Amino acid sequence: MNTAEKLIAQLTQVLSGDPWYGPNVYDILAPVTFEAAYEKPPGSVHNIAEIVLHMIAWTEEVMDRMNGLTAGVPSSGDWPDTGAPDEQKWQNYVNDLKLVNVNLQSVIENFAPEQWDELINDKRNRELGTGVSYEALIEGLIQHHIYHSGQIALLLRITQIGE
Repeated sequence: MNTAEKLIAQLTQVLSGDPWYGPNVYDILAPVTFEAAYEKPPGSVHNIAEIVLHMIAWTEEVMDRMNGLTAGVPSSGDWPDTGAPDEQKWQNYVNDLKLVNVNLQSVIENFAPEQWDELINDKRNRELGTGVSYEALIEGLIQHHIYHSGQIALLLRITQIGE
């Protein structure tokens, strides 16, 4: 299995497969109603909709980096504004997360095999995730998806306690 195949397999497992740690990202999102998506429990910094938009933004940023652009904060912002709660917008966010990850898989499939070990064109900055190899960039995004899916699962559980 080459690097691209390995990374796509890992990404697919986290998004829609059977990861060893528990439910995949899309299964965690499936029961989230738009009311729950926009609810911000006391003490929470972000709601589920904000986290999903954050995941989309960083997936887009990673694709930009894979395409040779200089690393930075995503063009839509680190934490894009969700606007007013809206059921259709929420469904669009979930669909956008799926679509952007399909697009990422295409970028990975078409990436030059000899470049996986090359460093992206930026100095190391932990907060921005720069100064790593292209392979580490994708692995980091996969870890980012896992981290935030755990947050979503916890927020969903908190919003359901009062029901």
